[in-house]
Amino acid sequence: MRLAATLLALALIALPAAAQTSMDDPLDARDAKRVDRMEKVVRELRDIVFKAQRTGAPVVVQPADTDARLADLAAKVGDLEQTLTKLNGSLETTSHELDLAKRQNTALAAQVKGLADRLSAAEAKAAEAAAPAEAAAPEGPPPPAAPSSAEAFGRARQLMLSGDYDGAEAAFGAFITAYPDAPKTPEARYWWGKTLAVRGDNAKAASAFIGAIRGWPQTAWAPDAVVELSRALIALKKPTDACQTLAEFARRYPKAAPAVAARAAAARVQAKCAA
Repeated sequence: MRLAATLLALALIALPAAAQTSMDDPLDARDAKRVDRMEKVVRELRDIVFKAQRTGAPVVVQPADTDARLADLAAKVGDLEQTLTKLNGSLETTSHELDLAKRQNTALAAQVKGLADRLSAAEAKAAEAAAPAEAAAPEGPPPPAAPSSAEAFGRARQLMLSGDYDGAEAAFGAFITAYPDAPKTPEARYWWGKTLAVRGDNAKAASAFIGAIRGWPQTAWAPDAVVELSRALIALKKPTDACQTLAEFARRYPKAAPAVAARAAAARVQAKCAA
């Protein structure tokens, strides 16, 4: 309480003096601000003293918290400096690693280039060594030209005339496959059917004869092909079909050779065709 009273007394003494000074001498703006601050301090001290008198509590003058705030700021600045130091260390480490990776990549690129150059040189030497060998190698005979359809048909026919029915069968079959639309293909089917009939393959023979007489061609071999078809049908136990085929023979080839007509008549009897 004595401290408070003393402070209040000093403030009361200083205030009139300041007021008297302001009345006697003019003050500049700076002195006016100082007076205002002093008046503010006096008012605060007066409030503190009066409050203490009313409550009886001791007067405690709190020190300004400027130092505490400065200390807090200093601590925060210190933390920031430590963080920056760590970041700088990480950046230096990363930069070092990047430099190391660049050097490794450069070395690897040099190795790859060296290997590529060596491979190119080896390929060039191999090509130079192979060139004389290719030049010295004798050219072989050209492959034989494929026979024409007429030549192929003639060879197959010659095999049949010589009695080589197996060879003729293979040759005519190959001709039909190689030249399905040649002018001689229907006749090749006829002769192919003949070779099949000799072997007893009546089903294939009938198919070959049907292909040969499609369109009922007016040729020297066509009447015999119809009779051969009827004989194959009889062997396959299809007498009705055989009789229908022989009826077409009589209608389409009335001027067939006597030997062919005689074979047709024998086939009618064998199939028991109606008169």
